[in-house]
Amino acid sequence: MLSFEYLILIASSLILLSIAIAKFSDNLGVPTLLLFLGIGMLAGSDGPGGIYFDDAKLSQSIGIVALIFILFAGGLDTKWNEVRPVLKEASILATLGVLITALSIALLMVYVFNLSFLNGLLLGAIVSSTDAAAVFSVLRSKNVSLKGNLKPLLELESGSNDPMAVFLTIGTLQMLTIADTAWSDIVLLFFYQMGIGALFGFGFAKGMVLTLNRLKFSYEGIYPVLAIAFAGFTYAATALVNGSGFLAVYIAGLVVGNSDIIQKKSLLRFFDGLSWLGQIAMFLTLGLLAFPHQLVTIIGSGMVISLFLILIARPLGVFLSLAVSRFSTKEKIFISWVGLRGAVPIVLATFPLLAKTPDAQILFNIVFFIVLTSALLQGWSLPVVAKILGLDQPMKKKRNHPIEFAAMENSDTQLVDIVIPFNSDVIGRPIVELGLPGDSLVVLISRSDNFVVPSGGTSIEDGDTLLVLVNKHNLPAVREIFSRQKVKE
Repeated sequence: MLSFEYLILIASSLILLSIAIAKFSDNLGVPTLLLFLGIGMLAGSDGPGGIYFDDAKLSQSIGIVALIFILFAGGLDTKWNEVRPVLKEASILATLGVLITALSIALLMVYVFNLSFLNGLLLGAIVSSTDAAAVFSVLRSKNVSLKGNLKPLLELESGSNDPMAVFLTIGTLQMLTIADTAWSDIVLLFFYQMGIGALFGFGFAKGMVLTLNRLKFSYEGIYPVLAIAFAGFTYAATALVNGSGFLAVYIAGLVVGNSDIIQKKSLLRFFDGLSWLGQIAMFLTLGLLAFPHQLVTIIGSGMVISLFLILIARPLGVFLSLAVSRFSTKEKIFISWVGLRGAVPIVLATFPLLAKTPDAQILFNIVFFIVLTSALLQGWSLPVVAKILGLDQPMKKKRNHPIEFAAMENSDTQLVDIVIPFNSDVIGRPIVELGLPGDSLVVLISRSDNFVVPSGGTSIEDGDTLLVLVNKHNLPAVREIFSRQKVKE
């Protein structure tokens, strides 16, 4: 039995190695999840690390805890004003699209591999969810962004399609293991789980917003602790009444992140780091759980299923779900191609292992192989496909300002960035002549690679980014002043 100190040494060393390799591999265009999984596999019993690990229960528990914080962090970072225009399309993709993908895989397994429909549906349900983090890590490494509403659509879909995949997996397992389960029971279970998940997530989030703004702690460090406990409580309380805990956590993060709360920026930074720790821990653990020598026996069937998922099942789900949407054919093709699979399918593949269903280990190996091939085949090509389809654009560099502003309870003042357009009427004019409202103040100007502390006589230049302290009620008037175009003489 290894000592506790030795276990900590191994865990911390693997995390440090993962971060180092992720840093040096940014330019390779390979999703970080693949690297983390690879490190876990190398550290496992089949690799040079030689660590024997086959505890599916522990792996599932680590995966669930990690997903709680990953989904909550994803909700916190989702801007409602950006995703609201694509809410309907993303919701359809996250439910109907996932179902169509799972059913397509089920039919493949029935007619090509002679499996029963329920066993085929179990595999389809497990691999039906996508991972946007993998997509955007590749695009970021290549300094590529996406035009239109593609980015918010993909972010919202991937953040909200995990609960559907979990429901389908558990529902199918229930039908396989409990003989008298009817399809009508599964349909009712769907509406119950999703309804309870949405209701609890929204209700607990409102309670958290009220708590954060009312409680006055003298120590700032207690706010992240409160948020961690809240995220865990939201998941557990919802799951204990058979609701969708993952949906509740994501909705809770979405509501909290789009509310006015104190210590908001520090919470966002904290959960961003916690999300990365969760991803690394989850991928490393799942990599350790895999036995690479077992993957060799399923390469042929695994490749057929993986290619079918990439080229037929995912596009079918996308095109049918978005049949009456505003997205063009090129955009639908790209959405189909970015259906990368992440850690969630591998976590879900541990459910059959624990339920001791027939051929559960083979199912786990196939799922693991599908995740690997998805990352390898699709990951590196995302920037190329976006460019071919004409959907790419340069990524806007996010500027970090040396000034932070923490809004207090009942405060109407906020700090906003305002970019000066090239044809603005304020270009060349000093700040004192702009006629800004009395409770508005330009506190900093970002110009080229420098920061300028302005005075009333400082003139505005084309391309400046102004940091303005402004009353919320006057924000529209302030934006209108800076966006007003020059009158042609």
